[in-house]
Amino acid sequence: MTATVTALDYVVIGHISRDETPDGPKLGGTVSYSGFAAAALGARVGVVTSAARDESVLRGFPASIRLHNVAAAHSTRFVNEYDGDSRRQLLLGRAALLSLDDIPVEWRSASIIHLGPLTDEVDPQLVHAFPGALVAATPQGWMRAWDEAGVVRRKAWADADWVLPAAQATVFSEEDIGRDAALEAHYASLAPLLVVTRASKGCTLYRRGLPPLDIPAPSVNVVDATGAGDVFTGTFLVLYRRDGDVIRACERAVYLASQSVTRPGLEGAPRPEEIRAAMEE
Repeated sequence: MTATVTALDYVVIGHISRDETPDGPKLGGTVSYSGFAAAALGARVGVVTSAARDESVLRGFPASIRLHNVAAAHSTRFVNEYDGDSRRQLLLGRAALLSLDDIPVEWRSASIIHLGPLTDEVDPQLVHAFPGALVAATPQGWMRAWDEAGVVRRKAWADADWVLPAAQATVFSEEDIGRDAALEAHYASLAPLLVVTRASKGCTLYRRGLPPLDIPAPSVNVVDATGAGDVFTGTFLVLYRRDGDVIRACERAVYLASQSVTRPGLEGAPRPEEIRAAMEE
């Protein structure tokens, strides 16, 4: 499934997830949540992913999002179980690995390139492949391993020491690193720009040479926390690229990510009235 476009603003690379739920399979994954958020803000979005050729959840993408699917024998399939802000995951299947060869040539000039691995499938060398773009990483998928039963656990991020300095922006959650304050400080020392999201507590913004800045989140009624960090990232990257104001981009992204958890799944993509409210803050 491929669409050709010559002028994309935002290309996000990684597996879609077929999330198995009691209500049937649902579209998920960083590329979905971040892509939906960026599109809601008016960005021209392309998604480079891999899934089974006949994967039904791919039909969940709106026509406004360009989709390039590298057909695989299996889609990446997850079961997510939540206990408050904590999540237990089972990986039931995994699609194909993704490299530069899988990205349409005409998409490589997008102004934002977002590396969004789910299952260690995105080649980290891509951080060097797009001169002139805002290259960002959400490294959660590079921090995941799983056992024979598919139970997902954290692992050390093997390439952090060279990926972090090379990426213009990096976003991950405190849960991704087990709330390890020493590791967070180490990663912050390497990255030119790092945002650590903290669920209902908002986020912490790290900029090289400046003290960290905590940005609080509004209090909301949480219906479904899935994808909130990815909504944050898609929103943050688009707004930061537009005007270069990193603090305002973080504040608005926190607000819109907070609104996203009040609705289930991809229904949490920013709505026009929420975007207007965020811009007026």
